[in-house]
Amino acid sequence: MQFSVRISDYQKNIMVNMCDAELIGKDVIDGELKIHISESYYGKQIVDKDEATSFLKSASIMNLVGKETISLAIDLGIGSKDGVKVISDIPFLIIFNS
Repeated sequence: MQFSVRISDYQKNIMVNMCDAELIGKDVIDGELKIHISESYYGKQIVDKDEATSFLKSASIMNLVGKETISLAIDLGIGSKDGVKVISDIPFLIIFNS
């Protein structure tokens, strides 16, 4: 399992944008809503599960997309299934930790 990740500093917080690597370049469409899962937003860096786990544990803000990515976060106790939004069978989750 591989993850695509981009890490940035946002207002003195570590922000991680991460998705299942195979979702890069895909368009998610639901009626009028269209979301492009871009490499520029979700990152060019491809990491394995151990690296992804480390990034998730260190982040304050997370923008997560994909079944594997969100399952990993929930298994780590980061985020909740209640916060997951599914659009065209693709799960999305945004987490803000203080």
